[in-house]
Amino acid sequence: MLFDQELRQQNLLPYDGELYYTEHFISEPQADAWFAQLIKDIPWQADQVKIFGKIITTKRMVAWFGDEGLSYTYAGFQKQSLPWTPLLNEVKIKVEDQCGEKFNACLLNLYHDGKEAMGWHRDNEKDLIKHGTIASVSLGAKRKFCFKHLDEKKKLEIPLAHGSLLTMKGIIQDHWQHTLPAMRRIEEARINLTFRQIA
Repeated sequence: MLFDQELRQQNLLPYDGELYYTEHFISEPQADAWFAQLIKDIPWQADQVKIFGKIITTKRMVAWFGDEGLSYTYAGFQKQSLPWTPLLNEVKIKVEDQCGEKFNACLLNLYHDGKEAMGWHRDNEKDLIKHGTIASVSLGAKRKFCFKHLDEKKKLEIPLAHGSLLTMKGIIQDHWQHTLPAMRRIEEARINLTFRQIA
C-alpha cells in the first residue's frame, strides 16, 4: 500500500502497533541548515555489524549520542554515547515536543547515496525500553521506507521527505519489520536521526 497524504496524522498501521508521519515537521530552510551542520560537525564513522558471525564494515556512516554513561548494543557491537551537541539537543527538544515523549539517546545514520541501504530488521534490542517510542527525523534525499508484518505479510511504503518525522510506537517492533531499500538512481545524501529510549 502506498502512503496516502491524507493519512499523515493518523496511525498508518491497520493493527499491531502505531506509526505516524509528519511530512513537514520542520521548514525546508531549517532542514537545509540542520543537514549542512550535521554533515560538517558530526564525527561520522563507518558502522560495523556482525552477520552470521562475520564482521561487515558498512559504507553507511553512523554516530551515537546520548545522556552520560549510556551504551547501546546492536548487530553484535556495543556503542558508548557521545555527549549531546547544541544542535542535537535542539532537535531532540523539538522532537519531544511533537511526540510528547522524552528521549535519552540518538543514533545518526549517513547514507551517501541511494546505493546505501538498510535491510529488513526490527528495533528490538535488549537495551531499548520495551514498546518504547522511536522518532526518526529525515534530512536530505527523499527515500522510501517500507514495513511488512511478520505474520500477515501486509506491506506499507512511505516516502520520507526532507524535514519529515516518522514515529514508531507501542507493539510495532513485535510485529513489523522495516527497511530502507536501495534506490540506485538517487545520488544525493540522506541523514536520519533516530531518537530512542534506552533502559
